[in-house]
Amino acid sequence: MEINTKKILEREELHRSIWNIANDLRGAVDGWDFKQYVLGIMFYRYISENLTDYINKSEREASNDSTFDYANLSDVEAESARAGLVQEKGFFILPSELFCNVNTRAASDENLNETLERIFKNIEESAKGTDSEINFSGLFDDVDVNSNKLGSTVEKRNKKLVKILSEIGQMKLGNYQDNAIDAFGDAYEFLMSMYASNAGKSGGEFFTPQEVSELLTRLAVVGKKNVNKVYDPACGSGSLLLQAIKVLGKDAIKQGFFGQEKNITTYNLCRINMFLHDVDFDKFNIACEDTLISPQHWDDEPFDVIVSNPPYSIKWEGDDNPLLINDPRFSPAGVLAPKGKSDLAFIMHSLSWLSTSGVASIVCFPGIMYRGGAEQKIRKYLVDNNYIDCIIQLPDNLFYGTSIATCIMVLKKSKEDTNILFIDASKEFLKVTNNNKLTPENISNVVDIFVDRKDKNYVAKLASYEDVKENNYNLSVSIYVEKENTKENIDIKVLNEEIKRIVARENELRLAIDEIIRDIEGDLNE
Repeated sequence: MEINTKKILEREELHRSIWNIANDLRGAVDGWDFKQYVLGIMFYRYISENLTDYINKSEREASNDSTFDYANLSDVEAESARAGLVQEKGFFILPSELFCNVNTRAASDENLNETLERIFKNIEESAKGTDSEINFSGLFDDVDVNSNKLGSTVEKRNKKLVKILSEIGQMKLGNYQDNAIDAFGDAYEFLMSMYASNAGKSGGEFFTPQEVSELLTRLAVVGKKNVNKVYDPACGSGSLLLQAIKVLGKDAIKQGFFGQEKNITTYNLCRINMFLHDVDFDKFNIACEDTLISPQHWDDEPFDVIVSNPPYSIKWEGDDNPLLINDPRFSPAGVLAPKGKSDLAFIMHSLSWLSTSGVASIVCFPGIMYRGGAEQKIRKYLVDNNYIDCIIQLPDNLFYGTSIATCIMVLKKSKEDTNILFIDASKEFLKVTNNNKLTPENISNVVDIFVDRKDKNYVAKLASYEDVKENNYNLSVSIYVEKENTKENIDIKVLNEEIKRIVARENELRLAIDEIIRDIEGDLNE
């Protein structure tokens, strides 16, 4: 079966399962909260199967018993392996608490909500006091199995939980790593598309479509076969971080994935996403703090790859906080990003965290490319110090929750020249229902132009430092890349002759009509 056909079938099956759960919970659980139940319990199923497969493989090889199944062991027998498994996998689940066994007993468990609450707590506590504690602490906090949103009584809540467990148990995920699709990422994207406008929340604030993530990552890893680590200062659910696995391969990322996210729900989803992509607990470090005010990776060496889609033009403390102007991340520019527009603060932060040979690829709100005041001064600092490698104009309507035509800024600390490449990729998209999407061909086209680094009529312009300086450090792509004139060329002389002909013909018709009217009037008077 061709990979594309396999992808389509797997995606349709996954969406069908999620839609079935949505129908079961319709009217009971707010869409935004519903997402946590689906993803949280999908995660519970995944780590249960991941642990079981890991133990079964080891035991079957060691004992030559092809029928060994950890899920059939007693809890007492399994306890002896707890310490070793926590050290190797970062967590432990008793056989009786595995997803498959709980799902089998769910319909007859009158205290199912309490069972799940206890299991989630046990999984988190299995990591306490170990190196993996930070990655498991509070991981299931958003899966509230005692919420009134599931039902007004314990019985009603448990009926909903039974349905969720059953539907997720029936999802044909197979061997997660062999799937043609990124099942978790795809489930997240589908849920976002269902509920992005729910309760006035912006989907674009929490999720970067996989196609945009791929473009950002491919731009950041051009010419690289391996990197030390990948970083996202506003990592959301981690979709951008994990694209590096698809582009480079997991073994090519030596020290793993680092990120920061201040929204605790999205922070939990990011950690879940890491585990679902089989990233070991010692290969990721995700922090839950405000990146601009309380950065958590000061002590780490600079990053080779930074990919990010920070929130657009949100408020931050700015010059209300007297300490920030002396912060080594922001002080080199001599000015702080405006309090109501933190975009360039994220840019400066990313630049500070970037290694000498690294590349940062960042989605930007278009206003930061041309607005005056403090933002112009920061652009001047970036251009004068030769940190900006490329600006790319993206199509509009790529993100859930916003139709804005965003841009990409590519930063480097070790450029080979002082030029800046401007690319107009606004026509590189495929219209799909209510949104535009980047196709693999669109992505490759943009990357090829980025690598080629040459002028291309109506698409790309390699502007000199002097050009940008003369334009008062305006970085809008439209300033440098000429728009193709698609209007029809009209010869004025020919047009004037045609107008004369039309006017003459009009006069002839009027005379003819007048003659007819006179004849009619003459006949009437006789």
